[in-house]
Amino acid sequence: MTALRVTVPASSANLGPGFDALGLALGLHDVVEVQVTDAGLKVEVFDAGAGGVEDVPTDETHLVVRALRRACQYLGVTPPGLHLRCFNKIPHARGLGSSAAAVVSGIAAGYALAGHSLDGDAVQLAAEFEGHADNAAASLLGGFVLAWCDHGRFHAERLTPHPSIRPVVAVPPVKSSTEATRGLLPAEVPHADAAFSAGRTALAVHALTTDPSLLLPATEDRLHQHYREPAYPGTGRLVRDLRAAGVAATVSGAGPTVLALTTDGIIPPVAGVEGFEVIELAVDQAGVRVTSR
Repeated sequence: MTALRVTVPASSANLGPGFDALGLALGLHDVVEVQVTDAGLKVEVFDAGAGGVEDVPTDETHLVVRALRRACQYLGVTPPGLHLRCFNKIPHARGLGSSAAAVVSGIAAGYALAGHSLDGDAVQLAAEFEGHADNAAASLLGGFVLAWCDHGRFHAERLTPHPSIRPVVAVPPVKSSTEATRGLLPAEVPHADAAFSAGRTALAVHALTTDPSLLLPATEDRLHQHYREPAYPGTGRLVRDLRAAGVAATVSGAGPTVLALTTDGIIPPVAGVEGFEVIELAVDQAGVRVTSR
């Protein structure tokens, strides 16, 4: 392919207790159009990240370009020139995997330009940018993913989420930085909290794939969410309000978006939801898709 279109889904990571391990692909998509040219680089950005305070770079430092170059380098190809048009529907810095989606779109484009199908090495290449594979694997593979790292090598396994699960996100107007919120996490946690998290993560896998009636206890977390709450108190308040109403709500990734795992696509009008944009999103089952254009 020398002219292609990449469609990549958003993602939500952690899903409560599964810190850096669980991810879910969501039906909200960025689209990147790639054209091989004779020379040079041109990057156009539309929607999120286009202009104003959210302006993203349009040179070699653009994340899609960096990931595409990395994949091409790995596969031994060098496009003479590139023209990228990036249509960004995934909001930036909201905990919905926008950076992972950008990386995955670049990796997928590089594979397509090299004439290769995506493989396990694509997970490795994408996760190297993020330092963890949960968001990237979800965007690559679709569905529900388990991610882990073994001696510096990233891996992911795709599972099929239960068909009754209907995610709802509540997106606030404020942003959050993954780097900043990770800085709020302690170097050590109590053994009891670690054991609790291990049990609930295992339960989350069962609830997400087999028995959604267990989603509320399965998404309870003691490992990271309360440590991060000072960065976005409104998010923490909404999570608590929804859980008190019986909704399996979590912080989406590093926040500040709230993810509710429902079976009816509805969240109750609790007090804390004021100011959030509430959106029902399907689970994206396909992952990243590349077509010629």
